[in-house]
Amino acid sequence: MDTIASLFSFITTPVSWVIVQFHSVYGAIFGPDTGWAWGLSIVSLVILIRICLIPLFVKQIKATRAMQTLQPEMKKIQERYKNDKQRQSEEMMKLYKETGTNPLSSCLPILAQSPFFFALYHVLNAIASGDTIGVINQNLLQSAQKAHIVGAPLAAKFTDSASKVEALGASLTDVRVVTAIMIVLMSASQFFTQRQLMTKNVDTTVKTPFMQQQKMLMYVFPVMFAVFGINFPVGVLVYWLTTNVWTMGQQMYVIHNNPTPGSKAQASYLDRLTKHVTQHDKVSKRRDRAIVKAIVAKGRDRNEFERKFINGLSKAGLAAQADGSVIKSDTAAAAQAEDGTPTTAAGTPKRQQPKRQSKSQRQHGGAVGPKAVGEDEPKTSLDKSGQSEDKPATAAEQGGAKPAGGTRSKAQSGQRKGPQRPKSPSKK
Repeated sequence: MDTIASLFSFITTPVSWVIVQFHSVYGAIFGPDTGWAWGLSIVSLVILIRICLIPLFVKQIKATRAMQTLQPEMKKIQERYKNDKQRQSEEMMKLYKETGTNPLSSCLPILAQSPFFFALYHVLNAIASGDTIGVINQNLLQSAQKAHIVGAPLAAKFTDSASKVEALGASLTDVRVVTAIMIVLMSASQFFTQRQLMTKNVDTTVKTPFMQQQKMLMYVFPVMFAVFGINFPVGVLVYWLTTNVWTMGQQMYVIHNNPTPGSKAQASYLDRLTKHVTQHDKVSKRRDRAIVKAIVAKGRDRNEFERKFINGLSKAGLAAQADGSVIKSDTAAAAQAEDGTPTTAAGTPKRQQPKRQSKSQRQHGGAVGPKAVGEDEPKTSLDKSGQSEDKPATAAEQGGAKPAGGTRSKAQSGQRKGPQRPKSPSKK
């Protein structure tokens, strides 16, 4: 055992113990010296580690979304203090503290996997060198050296010499073909996983430097895997390919069921949810109720996909509630538009039309005639026979300019001739 492996025996010993336990199970089925027994032991180690890392993966998702939400504020801070790097860092840390965000949380699963990856690398390297490590004794060492995966020994590398590969009982061509295929699959799975995140689960309404960084990593990581992969033993390539496939499947599940707000994945999810709710008139799953509850709580801050979802429910005669459920909306007041305003049964907001004014009211500011100023209509006197006494109209009345308030038709002394302005009701 080399010096580095001995220093990290606290992690290599548990990893070797787990591999041996799985090997005892698969060895009883496929044979102890087969590649199936040792290969499946490594795959099972990956699955066990990833199951233990699920809580960290959930934290990673929340941290990534929180960082996406903070990107506009971070950009403002960078522009405001672009000439003062110290103040910029202080404001960034203050923003993280106020929002409870930790930038390192998005790297937690990778950081947590690193010790296990390191330990497995040294275990397989010791097997290739013929050294016992951890709980792998001499008998298990010989069994592991005999194990081949599609003709390639577990401990063989792409860069190994022909003599070293022959000592492990294989040909150099077989080793290089198998390792090359596994490196390509490993890099392709990493690229597809990152591309899926960028194209489907990123908020398209906000363009931030964070998106550019993720886009750059989409091309950098596969290249890094290809470069370093030629120095990995076949067993490590099995480990890394398995963890990449697990990450890809896990991410597909999250994107399908819990997408990022404003992303294309959210648009697809809300379309499926709209069809399901309109068919069954209810929200069945707890996860769906939580998302509907969050959309209702946003109010006017909803994005275009969320507004489309609320309007789709309104058109179907349903209304989303604050607890995430939906109810039938028989009255117009029960439905709500995307901005929270009351809507009709068709989903369109109500509007109150202004009172239409006559032409004379528009010309004279809405105060024309006795009725406009609140005066009573002139009463006609009735004689004893019950018929009204019609008085002949004066010249002023025939001209269409009746003096207001029953004043004389002729101008009195001290007044201007012509029609007078009606008195205000307050002065009456």
